[in-house]
Amino acid sequence: MVNRNLLAAKLAELSDRIARARKHCPPTPEELRADRDALDLVSFNLMLAVQSCADLASHLIADEEWPAAASLAEAMLRLVENDTLRERMGRAGRQRALEFNWDIVNSGMLARYRALLQTNPQESGTRQNNLVSAG
Repeated sequence: MVNRNLLAAKLAELSDRIARARKHCPPTPEELRADRDALDLVSFNLMLAVQSCADLASHLIADEEWPAAASLAEAMLRLVENDTLRERMGRAGRQRALEFNWDIVNSGMLARYRALLQTNPQESGTRQNNLVSAG
């Protein structure tokens, strides 16, 4: 069975690595070529992003009980060529994305803040009242 927590962690890691690569990437290829430090940071984060993809592919292949892939390219091709798995992953990805609408995120954040205020009674009453009235 697919370990959803592992997949979520790997997808978060992938997103983080791509964001870091973008952050350090100059606007033009020429500038990237000229800045060895930026090139190192971008290359390193992209390498780790590819590793995250390989980890995800390996996990999904193992879950399907297919034989282990001999290479990253083979693993990716197996996932791309499997219509059922691709559709299932697409539905799951869309469902996961729906969990991040602002109403849900805001209510979760407010609940956490309120819980923190309950465990930290030294917080001022004003802050507590502001959070209670915001929800």
